[in-house]
Amino acid sequence: MAKNKDALNGLKMQAATEVNVPLKQNGYNGDLTAKQVGSVGGQMVRKMIENYENGVR
Repeated sequence: MAKNKDALNGLKMQAATEVNVPLKQNGYNGDLTAKQVGSVGGQMVRKMIENYENGVR
């Protein structure tokens, strides 16, 4: 289970970088706006769909 959590955290950090959101891996991220957090979530969904369509699991 920790392996899946690590993979999801990696995807989250990659998505944050791609949409230029200063997400901290460890620590407080409450200073981010809802728009920033939503853009990270949206990018994560796009990446998961892309990975699924390409057969990466």
